[in-house]
Amino acid sequence: MKLIVTVGMPGSGKDELLAVARGMGLATLKMGDLVRDETRRRGLPLSNANVARVASEERNKHGAGIWAQRALPKLTETRMLVDGCRSDDEVTVFRHNFGDLFVLGIYASPETRHERMSTRGRSDDGGDLQEFYDRDRRELKWGIGNAFALADGMLINEGSIDQFRRDARAMIERILSRSD
Repeated sequence: MKLIVTVGMPGSGKDELLAVARGMGLATLKMGDLVRDETRRRGLPLSNANVARVASEERNKHGAGIWAQRALPKLTETRMLVDGCRSDDEVTVFRHNFGDLFVLGIYASPETRHERMSTRGRSDDGGDLQEFYDRDRRELKWGIGNAFALADGMLINEGSIDQFRRDARAMIERILSRSD
């Protein structure tokens, strides 16, 4: 099995990469969907604060790799892309369970990310600049910086969406060709 796991700060372009992967026929899983599903299961509205609280509570109760552990049963295809790894503990869970793993970092500057998030309209994005930085600090506290440092490759997403899509497709093709 070839597993590509993405790591990147909110608004860096992970959803766009996911769409490119799907367009190339890869099966995908969004780790954030697992958290949002758990938030809904608890009867909570999908706000930035609620999703963050559920994610943190589960990490505190079950360990930092819990969301990766919960993703494992859903990883059934030969080639898959998992979106949204948040810590080096999650990377470790994936590396332990998949011999053919590629961690792909996606980078966009805070200014670029905030601009994108303020226009995409997702309910858990929050609103103002303070919420944006609070979310960044929370993600960093979870260990996303450590996961980012473990990336096997990197995509920079500071240009047009079309350029990013071309770069993403080329990167996925390179990653997949390594396992053929």
